[in-house]
Amino acid sequence: MQTPPPARVLVVDDDPTVAEVVAGYLDRAGFTVDRAADGPGALERAAALRPDLVVLDLMLPGMDGLEVCRRLRDTGPVPVIMLTARGDEDDRILGLEVGADDYVTKPFSPRELVLRVESVLRRARVRASGPSSAPPLRAAGITLDPVARRASKDGTELALTVREFDLLAFLLRHPGRACGREELMREVWGWEFGDLSTVTVHVRRLRSKVEDDPARPRLIQTVWGVGYRFETPTAETPGFETPTSETSTESGPGHA
Repeated sequence: MQTPPPARVLVVDDDPTVAEVVAGYLDRAGFTVDRAADGPGALERAAALRPDLVVLDLMLPGMDGLEVCRRLRDTGPVPVIMLTARGDEDDRILGLEVGADDYVTKPFSPRELVLRVESVLRRARVRASGPSSAPPLRAAGITLDPVARRASKDGTELALTVREFDLLAFLLRHPGRACGREELMREVWGWEFGDLSTVTVHVRRLRSKVEDDPARPRLIQTVWGVGYRFETPTAETPGFETPTSETSTESGPGHA
């Protein structure tokens, strides 16, 4: 069997020391590494090289990392890990809301960053391979096609990010079950560690797209002290239908 080429990672940081250290660790881990020092340069390199993942600094000259991430998202679902010297929660949430897959605050361990790169890429490969066949998931006017990776509500297509789609799919496959934030991080993000606010931010964004009134969510309910539950309204409730899928009745050990 032919060995696949190493994944290509674009490192974007205007600090040459940080960029060199990150690139060195990634190179030793077996990745092909390219570098850019500012926002416009990052977009040019990304368009030319089509990287498998971008490690992106938030504070960049010419164009900040948030805008770079937005523009990358407009061209395709390339995974992004955002770096910043600021640990402020607002910055982290902004990064996640524009579509970053992970967020690492400087100073950080280069070894940990390599692990996160591997984790995000592993998840991206699973998504890309996808199921060859799987029935659509349906509930409360929502239809999600795991093969085509398209979702709609009441016939209108939902503009979901890659991670929002995966999160909605997981919740639809486990209706009525309280899903912990740690479980969601592990099953949807593929992380065994990380900041749980990542889950909170994505749930909030998903609610804004699937709920009639996101301030009073009916579908994605908060289970205080645990996580979230996709509520399956009764058949008597107008406009709702029971979720259907090959795994929707999953309720064995470990799924309570």
